[in-house]
Order: sequence, then structure tokens, then C-alpha cells
Amino acid sequence: MNVEWAWPWVAWLGLLPLLALLLPPASDRGAALRLPFMARLGGDLQQTQGQRTRYWRVLVMLLIWTLLIAAAARPIRLGEPVSQPTSGRDVMLAVDLSGSMEMKDMEIGGRLVNRLIALKVIMGEFISRREGDRVGLILFGRQAYLQSPLSFDNGTVRALLEESEIGLAGKETAIGDALGLAVKRLRDQPSEQRILILVTDGANTAGSIQPLKAAELAATAEVKIHTIGIGAERLVQRSIFGNREINPSADLDEATLKEIADLTGGQYFRARDTAEMNRIYAEIDQLEPIEQDDQALRPVIELYPYPLVAAIALGLLSLLTGFALRWRAAQG
Repeated sequence: MNVEWAWPWVAWLGLLPLLALLLPPASDRGAALRLPFMARLGGDLQQTQGQRTRYWRVLVMLLIWTLLIAAAARPIRLGEPVSQPTSGRDVMLAVDLSGSMEMKDMEIGGRLVNRLIALKVIMGEFISRREGDRVGLILFGRQAYLQSPLSFDNGTVRALLEESEIGLAGKETAIGDALGLAVKRLRDQPSEQRILILVTDGANTAGSIQPLKAAELAATAEVKIHTIGIGAERLVQRSIFGNREINPSADLDEATLKEIADLTGGQYFRARDTAEMNRIYAEIDQLEPIEQDDQALRPVIELYPYPLVAAIALGLLSLLTGFALRWRAAQG
């Protein structure tokens, strides 16, 4: 077992007993400080217990002192190397919270749900798989907000996504502002690969920057954007006048989303249902693999409790032995 010492300089304290022996004896005159506990712990060496007994007690005290010094020096042992997969990617998610995301054209567990609920389920699983990446979250409607900066705490990012609500950022859709905010957060990061995943169900209807202009800025900053258009293409509406088939994704600006992806080296995906959404995020996992080079970490195992417990046990044993010897002397 390879043992190392975190604080080896503490070993110099082991010379304190020798220093005490070299000091001249204290004068009997004047006040003195009495330490009854130390006398009990080591036994009263001045009592007539026998020369051999006194020597043994001195040795025990030195052993206790040595064990305490060993514990204070923090002995440690390095465990076996453990591989830690890392990716070094910065993945920013931009999620549309505009009013159209309330459309119930997605199915989960046999029931129709709105687009945001389906997105929370599928994207939440995607976030959980990105262990080793720094993930951030932008929510946008009429305005774009940074809900979570880039973080290794994927659980918190997922929780923030779960807490988002339709209309939280306004009812309109500011795609360009969301792209601009993502570029601002990603461009200064040291990572070689900066990824943005934009999910929307409409077209740019608000904001101060046009989506294609923001995409050009992203390309200059080497930010790759994958765009996802969400929403079914066919939905049957029932009314008192009969059934009517509509296209709930008529407002989706696929042309702009495709061009954004092309300008930045990303891909455009179309999610018409939850099955397609699952396939899309699985494909993004393949395009942006999670693991790169493994980093081997060796866990540090603290060993100081062993000498510390041994010193306490010896101290208690010495204390009890001293009591026993004094009791026997009193009885005799």
C-alpha cells in the first residue's frame, strides 16, 4: 500500500518531547501550572510503582504522541485510477415559449399534449445524457432571456426547463434575439466546439435583430446551430359543423431555419411528433458525441482516522490502568 503524507512538515512536532527534556528544570519557587489530566493519563511517574512500570508508561506516552503526530500529518492513499469521460462542449438550448407552443398536436402516453410539454419530456432526457458537457438554457418569446448560464449541473438546467411556462417571455417569437443572446454567451468560451440547439414552432415576429443576421454573427463566432421545427402538419378539429383538417404548423418558417443551420454548419430537423423528436435528439447525440478523451482521476483515501483512533484507545487504556494501579495501592 503506497502511503503519502499531505502535511509532512508536522513531523517536526515530534521533537517537542526531546525539547522538554533538554530544558532546565523549573524552579520550585513561584507559581506553577498543574495539569492533573496529564498526570492521570500517563500515570503518576513519581509514585513508587516500580522502575519497569514507569518505563512502560513513558513508552506508551511516546507512542501516543507519535500516533497523534502521524494523524496530524494526514496520511493518504491514492486509489486506483478512475476514468472520467469528458466532452468539453458548450451546448446552449434556446426554447420557444410563444403562444403557439400551446397547440395540442403532440401525443405522449396516448394523450394529446401541447408542444411545450412534449418538448420538456424529450429535451429533458437529452439534457440528462449530456453529462460532461456544459449546458445552458435560453427561453424566448417576445424577448429572449438567459434562464441558465453554461453549467455542468445538468439537473438544475433540466429543472429550470420543467418550470418554464408558455407566455413567460411574451406571446410573440424573437428568434433573432435568441440567436444573438446565445452567440454572446458562447463566443468567449474556451471550448473548440460551441453548439446551439434552437427549437421553435413559428417564424420571427419580434425582436431587434433579424434571424439571418444573427446566424451570420454565429458563423463568425464559430457557433454551430442545429435548428428544430416543432409541430404536426395535420390535425383534425371537431365542431358542431363536422370535422375539419388543418395544418397547425402553417406559420413555421422552415426556409429560414434551414438557412440558419446551413450558414453555421448545423442541421435542420423537423419534429412532427414525439417519435421524430426522440430520433432528432438521438441523431444530435451522434453529431455531437458526448465522450472524447478519458481523464483518469485517482481518488484520495484519507488514512488519518487509523492513527487517531489508536492514540485515543491507548490513552484510554493508560488512564484506566493508572486508576487500577492506584486502587490496588490504596487497598494494599
